[in-house]
Amino acid sequence: MTAFVKPAIALDARPALPLRARFVSLACGAALASAFACGPADAAPCGDWNAYRTFVSRFVTADGRVVDYSTPTQQTTSEGQSYAMFFALVANDRPTFDRLLGWTRRNLAAGQFDPDNLRLPSWQWGKRPDGTWAVIDPNPASDSDLWIAYDLLQAGRLWNAPAYTALGKALAVQIARREVSDLAGLGPMLLPGPQGFVEGGVTRLNPSYLPLPVLRALAHEQHDGSWSAIAQGALKLVTATAPHGFAPDWAAWRLGQFVVDPKAGDVGSYDAIRVYLWAGLAAPADPLAKPWLNAVRGMSERVAQAGVPPEKVAATTGIGTGEGPLSYWGALAPYFAALGETKSLALARSHLEALDDGVPGREPVYYDRVLGLFGTGAIEGRYHFDADGQLVPSWSRACG
Repeated sequence: MTAFVKPAIALDARPALPLRARFVSLACGAALASAFACGPADAAPCGDWNAYRTFVSRFVTADGRVVDYSTPTQQTTSEGQSYAMFFALVANDRPTFDRLLGWTRRNLAAGQFDPDNLRLPSWQWGKRPDGTWAVIDPNPASDSDLWIAYDLLQAGRLWNAPAYTALGKALAVQIARREVSDLAGLGPMLLPGPQGFVEGGVTRLNPSYLPLPVLRALAHEQHDGSWSAIAQGALKLVTATAPHGFAPDWAAWRLGQFVVDPKAGDVGSYDAIRVYLWAGLAAPADPLAKPWLNAVRGMSERVAQAGVPPEKVAATTGIGTGEGPLSYWGALAPYFAALGETKSLALARSHLEALDDGVPGREPVYYDRVLGLFGTGAIEGRYHFDADGQLVPSWSRACG
């Protein structure tokens, strides 16, 4: 198997901007004066979040199911449920949060989603070949499990609701028990799921499953050191597998080193785009934030040169092909802001206007919408994460 090899010339190591400067100075520079409202950092938006309301109306059913209409099975995934719960929390929309949680409990966890009776949610639900609607793949997805645990813990804190906290803690315990493995020479690491990712001495890993703020929040809650160790290991994973500054969708651990994934190869595309998003969202005060950003600078440099992000990149060579869709711009907006790339951020903003304008023939699909909400929500100041991974929504500090 091929190992990842770093180029001889190091990538640009300019420092990331601090949080206050990151969003405010970029938003109010001349290039972006028409795209953002300017003012003090604490003047975050407090009104209704129209983009979120549009997402709920188009993709969330009355009973709390997030539907990906672009798929033949009209699938619902644990990912979609977890992201929508996060957005509901950012929007201070507890009724929708509860609908999403209830649907997840009933349909992805077969009713077993309580602190004393908890199973990890199945990752995929939809229309099966026989025409029935049910779970399609029962294997859990650890990234979604992480986000649901995070959503619950933050909801418990922000809404003063101990029931959410208890469920979030119980889910975090199950994740650690069933989806974390101690890899020789690396330490504890989050597997993509409980089954199917370890074979013949090779452990498959997904860099986009490891958002630093979420890992920090679990470390803050659990206090046993394992989640901090996973965060350190995640930085090693991202750094080692991005020799040209581009993250792959998948990688693997074999005989004490990171190697190219034997099934997916070294391509970075629709999964990997989230690595840049999570890097951009991490709090600058986190000691891992700057090296994490520096490890994946290749995408910023490519967009500055070409004007568009490549749809696919070979992580081992840095060779890109195609043009990334709307979802990429959503993911990259906070990343550009964190790096101080004003022109690229303005470019992202112009592309993301399609989320609100409804360009004919370019109706945003599920993935466009969710990454767009992550990106625009951050650069509009609707939320950020502190160094402990705690969610700070604008309504919690400025809206009364």
